Amino acid sequence: MGHDVVAAAVLTTLLIPAGMGYAEASGLPAITGLHATVVGLLAYAIVGPSKTLILGPDSTLAPIIALAVVPLAAGDPHRATALAGLLALLSGALLVAGGLLRLGLVMDLLSKPIRLGYLNGVALTIIVSQLPKLFGFSTHGDSLFDRARGFTTDLVDGSAEPAAAVIGLTALVAILLARRYAPRIPIFLVTMAAATMAATWLHLRLPVVGSLPGGLPAPALGSLGWGDVAALLPAAAAIAIVTFTDTGVLAHTLAVVDGEQPHDNREMAALGVTNLAVGALGGFPVAGSSSRTPVARESGARTRLTGVFAAFAVAALVMVAPGATRHLPSAALAAVVIIAASSLADPVAIARLRRVRPTEFTLALVTFVGVAAFGVLRGVAVAVGLSLMEFVSHAVRPYMAELGRVQGRKGYHDLERHPEGRRIPGLVIARFDAPLFFANASVFAAFIRRLVHEAPQPVRWVVLAAEPVTDVDATAAEVLVALDEELALRGVRFVFAELKGPVKDGLRRYGLASRFDEERFYPTLGTAVSAYLDASGTHWVDWTAQGKAR
Repeated sequence: MGHDVVAAAVLTTLLIPAGMGYAEASGLPAITGLHATVVGLLAYAIVGPSKTLILGPDSTLAPIIALAVVPLAAGDPHRATALAGLLALLSGALLVAGGLLRLGLVMDLLSKPIRLGYLNGVALTIIVSQLPKLFGFSTHGDSLFDRARGFTTDLVDGSAEPAAAVIGLTALVAILLARRYAPRIPIFLVTMAAATMAATWLHLRLPVVGSLPGGLPAPALGSLGWGDVAALLPAAAAIAIVTFTDTGVLAHTLAVVDGEQPHDNREMAALGVTNLAVGALGGFPVAGSSSRTPVARESGARTRLTGVFAAFAVAALVMVAPGATRHLPSAALAAVVIIAASSLADPVAIARLRRVRPTEFTLALVTFVGVAAFGVLRGVAVAVGLSLMEFVSHAVRPYMAELGRVQGRKGYHDLERHPEGRRIPGLVIARFDAPLFFANASVFAAFIRRLVHEAPQPVRWVVLAAEPVTDVDATAAEVLVALDEELALRGVRFVFAELKGPVKDGLRRYGLASRFDEERFYPTLGTAVSAYLDASGTHWVDWTAQGKAR
């Protein structure tokens, strides 16, 4: 529990400026950001599956909220708050429905390369966004490149605040040194306390968090009608998609990193319930935070109690000590966020993929560039699309092999990998390492034809080592029938070895029981070969005495 208390103290200093800032960016009063923060943390601690995920107002949602709410509010802050709460209710309901319908299965498409690219892309985005704050100024831009260019230009032009830069860089160095030489010190908390005291005692003029607005979460849904529901529904759908994509990837990745089982459907439903609670109590849509979550984890967060303690701390500060954050330098906060975000990055792992599997390296790189340049939703969507294309490519043209005997080894082996292997005269043993479906059935048939055509002796039997064939669709079944008829005209018998029962049942459902009767199926490759030897009169010595296979 002690680790969670320390992490909550550090986290609180980030939750306050983030909540207020994202509320204002959404066109809402700053206090609504704190309401969304408090309720979001408490609700997710009750229903959320992740132990260390931190929910709250998010930069990716702010522009969507502003575009939906501001025009309808017509300058009325109370109506804007009510509309934002309704938006959270609608998006929350859609997320709950998605979780109940088990739509979280989309997260199963997140392979390790995609997760690596995502984490490195998020880390770079966070670091670049915090660099201006580290030097005491702000910059804007729609993309990572715009923000990076703006930061470089403003820094060269002298926009940096010297006092803020000193505080920020000192904090950065202090954190790095402490993590290396004194890892037990709660350095994030110590750094921000020291920065606050320095700014106060030295009367430094630099950007600070400032005092907090007052007020605790309460229902604020008055003066709404069905017309508002209809007007906000498209934005609510967009928010639900962005929320689950962003938060789902983060939560799924954290679970994998921690060696835990991801619960994607529960995660989706929990996000929905959390947004329902936030919307009912004067907040606006919330999502998992890719910047505050690593800070909590790096500060020692172990359980959901971190979020609970932080929520109560924010509420207590709002009610009892609204001036506690008045002199907290934004530059010190930026240093903390930069260090925490850097823990997400693992460029060495991406570089390792380049050596062991170049295609997966490409996936990781595409995800990294996409997330950094275009945001999580687009970057991950492109990477998942490429991943599916790679899967389809492997399925359409899988590994295919002709099998034979290798002296001194049991079983039947790939003759391409074992050129010393030998064929059994008159017998072709083929293996096709994929399900048979419409896109690869013709490839399979062409492979069998080639083996029969190139065999050194006339072929009497073709045995398909069918264990890797996990399915046969209707198109592939037609191709099998046509191939069998073609082979039969050439006097070749086509049989199956080790075909799985469900696949065999599927062939029967296609009405092929009469063509492929039980005599065509053998439980093992060995029994199929023995049946051929008995039927053809070929003896063991006959083929072992021949030359090596071509």
